Amino acid sequence: MNLQRIFPALLLAVAALPAQAQVLTSGRALPLTLAQAAAQAAIAACEADGYRVSASVVDAAGVERAFLRGDHSTVHTRETAFRKAYTAVTLGPIFGTTTTGALADKVGKTPTGPALASVGNVILLAGGVAIRHGDETLAALGIGGAPGGALDERCAQAGVAAIQTRVDALTAP
Repeated sequence: MNLQRIFPALLLAVAALPAQAQVLTSGRALPLTLAQAAAQAAIAACEADGYRVSASVVDAAGVERAFLRGDHSTVHTRETAFRKAYTAVTLGPIFGTTTTGALADKVGKTPTGPALASVGNVILLAGGVAIRHGDETLAALGIGGAPGGALDERCAQAGVAAIQTRVDALTAP
């Protein structure tokens, strides 16, 4: 088996996937009120540590549902927050990860993994966390602006944790 030919073909196939919407099988969707609550909780967690951040929540298709710019956060935080959420929701299920930190670690260990960074809206930095109901990814929360992706990710995890019991209670339509 010629792995030098298979790896590029596999990478191209995976790289094309984020352009397609993730398909929810249960019919559940994250309500806007929960998207906003997660973003607010994440920003509050970062602000408590002195970090000025922005938060973006995207649905399973990667479409932004909520965006909040924290007080005094810089302009670039909007894009990084969105791209982290987008990456978590579109690539996380494919690679079996729930955070962009874990995803970056996983794809960084493969010879062709860094090429994913050239896919539109993908950013391989920590700070994006999936919002899940059981094994299904409904949405993702991305944070941008703390001095390091691990800090962004910690705030995103706090935002998801703040709404998780309400997400678990969502029923299928």
